[in-house]
Amino acid sequence: MQEAGSPRDGVDLHAHWFGRDLQVADRMQDDRWPTLTVDSSDHGRLMLGSTPFRDVRSSLWDVETRLADLDAAGVRHQVISPVPVTLATWADRDRAIEYARACSASVSAAVAASGGRLLGLGAVPLPHVRESVDALQGLMTGTRPMLGVEISSRIGALELDDPLLLPFFEAAESLGALVMVHPGDGGSGTVRRGGQPYDFGLGMLTDTALAAAALVFGGVLDRFPRLRVVLAHGCGGFAWSYPRMRLGANVFQGIDAGRLDELVRRLWVDSLVLDPEHLRLLVHRFGEDRVVLGTDHPFFPAVTQQARAFLSEAEQSGALRRGAAHRVFSSNGAVLTGLGAVAS
Repeated sequence: MQEAGSPRDGVDLHAHWFGRDLQVADRMQDDRWPTLTVDSSDHGRLMLGSTPFRDVRSSLWDVETRLADLDAAGVRHQVISPVPVTLATWADRDRAIEYARACSASVSAAVAASGGRLLGLGAVPLPHVRESVDALQGLMTGTRPMLGVEISSRIGALELDDPLLLPFFEAAESLGALVMVHPGDGGSGTVRRGGQPYDFGLGMLTDTALAAAALVFGGVLDRFPRLRVVLAHGCGGFAWSYPRMRLGANVFQGIDAGRLDELVRRLWVDSLVLDPEHLRLLVHRFGEDRVVLGTDHPFFPAVTQQARAFLSEAEQSGALRRGAAHRVFSSNGAVLTGLGAVAS
């Protein structure tokens, strides 16, 4: 909980939304599409067809409850994005377009109802690239523009450096869209051992690391120098794996290590690493100005409530330098989102 008298100045870049208005899956006749079942004023279930996917709290669909959560955690602004399971990279063109449009509309409605507290990332129907470019144009230039878009760490069978995806990243750069990269399949199929805790604990981190590697080693960041990308979960295992990948790229491909370091420090990553000591490496790898608050709200309530204390603990232990906790909790996110100085 927020301590009495502490400022409400946090800027949370990693949070999800699934509104009660997102009902198009009911008519799509495919059990892979998620739907929301509300059981009471404070409890619901995300469903895949008739199969329960996840128990959820009302903060997932209710703006008022969400803002109360943010007040308790000292968070002033939150960037909301679709629940990752809605990033249906397997879907056919027409259904993918319809569902992505509905996800974005739900996020936009929540932003509009929040009194300026919520900011939005929409959805696009990747891997249908031309349609995704059109959708991104609409998200960024419509009557209620969004900050950008959330995409999966892999697009079906495509890694993020696949040439087919280049027009999408070109559009994101030219439109100034923020691209949030998040595992879309819960880590399944990424490591050799599936199920839990392996998908959640290793698969999602590996999936995100592979996405970052595609952006850095696959030439995407080189090709689009103004592209803004933030990766969930502290960029997964990438911060730990990068030195070995850098050595391999230098030895076997002749890629300049210094240039790779420059590209890595263009990425933004969130603070959702669950151990304060891990923040030390994030700052070392990406830069103190590139780590932003991430909570995965509302799925792990304690993470949101303890976000400020988590960063303060890292500062007190020396994992973060003095003053860095505030930068991660507030200032860096304000810069990335264009909020400027955040009022308490």
